Amino acid sequence: METRPVVTCFLRSEGEVLLLRRSDAVGSYQGQWGGVAGHVADDAGRDRDPETAARTEIDEETGLADAVTLVREGGSFQVEDTDHGVRWRVHPFLFDCEARTVATNEETTETAWVHPPEILTRETVPRLWTSWDRVRPRITTVCEDRTHGSAWLSLRALEVLRDEAALADAGRSDDLETAERDGDDWDALATVAAEIREARPSMVVVANRINRAMTAVTDESPTAVEQAATETLNHAVTADRVAAAVAAEHVGDRIATLSRSGTVCTVVDAAAPEAVLVAESRPGGEGIGVAETLAASTAVTLTTDAAFGYALEDWTAETLVIGADRVLPDGRVVNKVGTRSAALSAAAADVDCYAVCATDKIAPRATWDREEREPQEVYAGDADMAVSNPTFDVTPASAVTVVTERGVLETTDIEEIADAHRDRSEWPEHR
Repeated sequence: METRPVVTCFLRSEGEVLLLRRSDAVGSYQGQWGGVAGHVADDAGRDRDPETAARTEIDEETGLADAVTLVREGGSFQVEDTDHGVRWRVHPFLFDCEARTVATNEETTETAWVHPPEILTRETVPRLWTSWDRVRPRITTVCEDRTHGSAWLSLRALEVLRDEAALADAGRSDDLETAERDGDDWDALATVAAEIREARPSMVVVANRINRAMTAVTDESPTAVEQAATETLNHAVTADRVAAAVAAEHVGDRIATLSRSGTVCTVVDAAAPEAVLVAESRPGGEGIGVAETLAASTAVTLTTDAAFGYALEDWTAETLVIGADRVLPDGRVVNKVGTRSAALSAAAADVDCYAVCATDKIAPRATWDREEREPQEVYAGDADMAVSNPTFDVTPASAVTVVTERGVLETTDIEEIADAHRDRSEWPEHR
């Protein structure tokens, strides 16, 4: 039996993935749903690396090649198709996608953006769920990611809960591959939910959104958990988008920012400023990637963290816009280290400072974690000294204005929202 390498690509947007229904123009599985797919070899039969093939197929089948960012390539697996006399070697890919308007070719009759559990109920190409399983978010995704912001990670957390609940509802099967839980009942899903919400203690939005989902569960069943996780994910996407839209109405034409925040990037896209100043954002240096991305649409100045405070005034910034990993009940803001000094410098230079986030980033309690990084990032020598390498710091409420999907918040508003989050955090005891 001949082995043919192929790619299956999932484009993800707002927690959903793009599925395409195959037309009669393709050689196999007509009428069935799949991801963006194609042979690794090109039309002339020449070998390509799988990622090159994946990006080419995305361009040809969706027109979204310029809107995608590779998240991960999953481990390949084989599917034997005796009807077609071929053994497919499937290479799965996951891409985040910034656009949702699809331009199809003759190989597709219909498209749909769906939550991945729909793969389990649609008529799909063989083992499409296995492809998703190889690239889908896991608890380790939430625990170990040091590149993305907390809002992005909170969506991944909800995706884990959603998918685990869908698998529990579907039951055990060799085709469904691996799971994160030890059983298919309520207790197993509640254990997974509890583990996810503790995955990143410094990122309160992860816990708040898991708590929101679990509090909304109508009965102790996998179906109810999947529905609550999906609805919470949709709510989260909307809240993040609206918060950015509200903030975009307040900012000036010269915006300064630091670290990586998807919400802040959305603010910049919506506000279309004449120029943006970006701090490199050590440790990690994620501000560099932000600057590269923004440079495609506006004038960008990248500077060092040490120079950022001075540059706010010298560069004549009108607004400092930051994300927030956590807003404490008294209005203080926990964010990437360097935020405090930037906000205080902005106040001294009479530059408005806005922390833009969804209300799910408001903490139920006034606790936070510096999340110390490896000391070797700062010093790897032999001298006997202590090294402080925190990921986060805290900015006083007087130096920052919190903007959310509910508008600009006063301290009393923040306190009320914190109380509501605290009530939802008690779901394990109250069920």
